[in-house]
Amino acid sequence: MKIGVLLVNLGTPDSPSTPDVRRYLRQFLMDGRLIDFPFLPRFLLVNGIIAPFRAPKSAAVYKKVWLPEGSPLKVYGMKLEKLVQEELGDGYIVKLAMRYMNPSIESQLEELRQANVGRILVVPLFPQYASATNGSVYELVSKEISKWQTLPGVFFGGTFFDAPFFLNPIARQIKESFSSEKYDQLLFTYHGLPERHIRKGDLGGKCLSGHCCSTLHSGNALCYRAQCFATSRLLAKMVGLREDQYTTTFQSRLGRDPWIKPYTDEVIKTWPSRGIKRVLALSPSFVADCLETTEEIGEEYHEVFTEAGGEVWDLIPCLNDRADWVKGLSEWIGNSMVLPAQNTVSPLEG
Repeated sequence: MKIGVLLVNLGTPDSPSTPDVRRYLRQFLMDGRLIDFPFLPRFLLVNGIIAPFRAPKSAAVYKKVWLPEGSPLKVYGMKLEKLVQEELGDGYIVKLAMRYMNPSIESQLEELRQANVGRILVVPLFPQYASATNGSVYELVSKEISKWQTLPGVFFGGTFFDAPFFLNPIARQIKESFSSEKYDQLLFTYHGLPERHIRKGDLGGKCLSGHCCSTLHSGNALCYRAQCFATSRLLAKMVGLREDQYTTTFQSRLGRDPWIKPYTDEVIKTWPSRGIKRVLALSPSFVADCLETTEEIGEEYHEVFTEAGGEVWDLIPCLNDRADWVKGLSEWIGNSMVLPAQNTVSPLEG
């Protein structure tokens, strides 16, 4: 029997029209792992305030990054699906799904069920673990397959922030950029999370205090912030950077509640006055370019930096459909599935 592989990314509107963006925002923000309020206040907030007022503004931004073939996240995702399928061969059926909107997890799991696959590996394309991303995917997949009469072996791919197949292509990108330009600072900017998300998953009561994320250990092994800092340290070591040559920050905060720090926009405003005027930026929390990379980092932060006196702001693209990334991911998937077939749901470490 064939093995099913479900590659899952976050999601994207079906089009950059305001109605489609509004539908996307409603589905996205109504996830209780994302906005972790009780259902009624979450429903009123999303449907009464955020979606109606944010949709037109977001639609205008989506139009700026939209490719002729569609949303960048989906375009690169479909390319990844095709290329991983080619690498793995006929013994596998590879499907791309989005946690929100289309192609949906429900529809792609049904495709795999109809194909009568013997095992399924679910691969959330989020390098670092967060309840709002990986956790949400695990929850929805588990809910859907619980409805099936007959269950194949279902496995969840773990995080891969420290995996060579993920780090090596990024390290090559950084080295290539530094070989052609001189920069004062390398900026690792990761998608942010509300601090309360981190604290909810903190079993030891030490998160967000002191230097808790300066090392990765058993107490913070599943902490998103700690994994982000670990990603930066690993990449900096691979390209030979000192601690004063790179910075880790967090972007995309929303609302008034405190989000994990330091904030990207606040940090980069201070750099030109300190002599940091040439910056190379990248976001290792994304494997495919999207609104948060192309527009937020590439355009908005560029403007913030130059207005403060910065001179050079260059952005390294995400891995997208790079050949070394595709090959490494495919090998990892193949190696992960060299397991005895069994009717269990088991975590698979990356």
